[in-house]
Amino acid sequence: MRWIVWAQRKNGENWIRERGLSHEQSVTLVYLVQNPGAIQRDIARMSRTSAASVSSLLQGLERRGLVERRTEPGNERSKRVYATPAGSELVAGFDTAMTAVEETILAPLDQAERDTLRTLLSKITADLPQPAQS
Repeated sequence: MRWIVWAQRKNGENWIRERGLSHEQSVTLVYLVQNPGAIQRDIARMSRTSAASVSSLLQGLERRGLVERRTEPGNERSKRVYATPAGSELVAGFDTAMTAVEETILAPLDQAERDTLRTLLSKITADLPQPAQS
């Protein structure tokens, strides 16, 4: 099991690094695709970092054209953060890459074995704490 987790993680980290992103930037980008219009406080809470760290992180993503901050009409002080189409494409590319990794890992198994594995893993994960929604 550890080897499988390691292989998935390593491939994910390599994919992110090849695109010049940090782990924190990639997590934030996924969060913004799933939660368009988040405020910086939401991002800080999700990432368990300070508002200053989030501001710096967002500046890097903005420079690359992956996110944008927009002010709310009637409230110039409140800025909402959105993934740009380029940011959304990057997240979709990561999902595609991770699906390919999963296919490579599962390649030795036929469909019946894959179904059995998924059933067993679902049984195991049913009793595990659920991750926080990113």
